[in-house]
Amino acid sequence: MGNRLDDNISSAANRTIVVTGGNSGIGRATASMLAGMDAQVVLAVRNLDKGRAAADAMRGTVDVRHLDLADLASVRAFAEEFTEPIDILINNAGIMAPPLGHTADGFESQFGTNHLGHFALTNLLLPQIRDRVVTISSIGHRMGTIDFDDLNWERRPYKPMAAYGQSKLANLLFTSELQRRLTEVSSSVIAAAAHPGLAATNLYRLQGNRTLASVTEALIGLISQNEQQGAVPTLCAATADIPGNSYVGPRRFKETFGQPKLVGRSAAAKDAEVARRLWTVSEELTGVGFPL
Repeated sequence: MGNRLDDNISSAANRTIVVTGGNSGIGRATASMLAGMDAQVVLAVRNLDKGRAAADAMRGTVDVRHLDLADLASVRAFAEEFTEPIDILINNAGIMAPPLGHTADGFESQFGTNHLGHFALTNLLLPQIRDRVVTISSIGHRMGTIDFDDLNWERRPYKPMAAYGQSKLANLLFTSELQRRLTEVSSSVIAAAAHPGLAATNLYRLQGNRTLASVTEALIGLISQNEQQGAVPTLCAATADIPGNSYVGPRRFKETFGQPKLVGRSAAAKDAEVARRLWTVSEELTGVGFPL
């Protein structure tokens, strides 16, 4: 591998790549770059109109299909209708620090959308995946803990950013346990993760206080990367020559910006026993198991 990961981005031509949440933010930038590299990109989106508008602005072959990660029935329907082989699945869609809400299946919205929705989707599609699964985590995973006694914030006072941290930590634990299972069955598919650093996207739009939201967005705009720069770690995780369970993020100032590199993760994200337990619990909650 070269000194810089972005020097190792390989061709995406004629490869089928599914990007969840591909109609906005990092997902849109990632999908647009891949379509520009002659990949056959599928935007898996909750809002078809927004998805089609995003696809129309991209050059290349871009398909749009409905997927609501906050509804396991929608996840199952998407997987049942998607019969073609998939080279790369990019689990990009996510929500960040909303007020307390719940998915269609009753899960806390961030844990249900960011982790459980992608957990179910990945396992349902895995028999069709030929190359890799890339799941987008966050610097915020470092403030996360997995509270198995209260995954859905029913007993504790709800803290939006702590719930976000739990969901992003779950993304990394999922990646490591998925890679362990893939290795165990001698699959050539690899699981990797990425994070964008600090990127100016609509993910940071705060609920409620409009003045605070405006000030926060202005500050983020001053110190952050744009969507295209934030998408490069995802692009590297999806196409560069990297080992399984790699985690790609920006290299500069506490991983907030800069060229991509393989980055570290919190001690909690390396806990193999917690990763196995989370997998088992996720299977029970979603009714979806490892298919290989």
